[in-house]
Amino acid sequence: MNGLASPIRAAAPAAGTTPGTPQGPPPRPRRTALLPTAALVLGALYCLLPVAWVVVAATKSGQDLFATFTFLPGDGFADNLGDLNTYREGIYWRWMGNSVFYAGLGAVLSTVVSAFAGYAFAVYRFRGREAFFNLILTGVLMPPVILAIPQYLLMAEADLTDTYASVLLPLILSPYGVYLGRIYAEAAIPMELVEAGRMDGAGEWRIFLRIAVPMMSPGLVTIFLFQFVAIWNNFLLPFIMLGDDEKFPMTVGLFTLLKQGASQPSLYTLVITGALLAIAPLIALFLVIQRFWSLDLLSGAVKS
Repeated sequence: MNGLASPIRAAAPAAGTTPGTPQGPPPRPRRTALLPTAALVLGALYCLLPVAWVVVAATKSGQDLFATFTFLPGDGFADNLGDLNTYREGIYWRWMGNSVFYAGLGAVLSTVVSAFAGYAFAVYRFRGREAFFNLILTGVLMPPVILAIPQYLLMAEADLTDTYASVLLPLILSPYGVYLGRIYAEAAIPMELVEAGRMDGAGEWRIFLRIAVPMMSPGLVTIFLFQFVAIWNNFLLPFIMLGDDEKFPMTVGLFTLLKQGASQPSLYTLVITGALLAIAPLIALFLVIQRFWSLDLLSGAVKS
């Protein structure tokens, strides 16, 4: 022996294999879950087919709407848009502005109330907390049809019917928004951080604004979006509360046009064009708001 360790020789590759490649059975081909994929495709078609019909129908004239193939586009969109602009001196845009007012202000007020209530239920301990929360939560189980008539009677007693307030006030408190606010506050706000702010001399109002609200912002954005869409599509409450068509939101205004279309079929094209334009603000809002969810996911990846 010469006192030197002999070098370790690598095992020769198996026959029929290339040196440097991992050994073992070849990976199995990835199978596509056909049934879930087909279910998702059918669901997407079910949701998008009415939208596609509205887009195509808005391009047709009143004569072509009932005389041509359903999904055959026309060339009358510009004429339909011009007729919609001139109908009753552009009252459609008044309805659009009313919908933006109701949905925007109502969603903001509802989000503020949900933030206050959700934070209070999540952070503070007081007698009857769970009973109050369960009482509010029962509102989720109440269909709007059941609540519409009592709300109208209350507004009539307060002499607020046929006013903007009669539509806004019942929408400020959202039981589902309060529920989401509490759940998100409990998950996003550590009690240690609240206690540290109190030890540093910060008041409860400052803790809520400087600590709680920034940490709850993704949840509050979600509440705002849900409330905006719900108020934007709301029909029954303004239909019962309002009598002046100058205060109608777009849903009630288009319904009145649809009723008149029974005697004037030419108004059907106005209803369809107006319904198409009503989708645009919701799409724009979603595109603007979704960046807040993306930012929250990225910021959550670096939190300890």
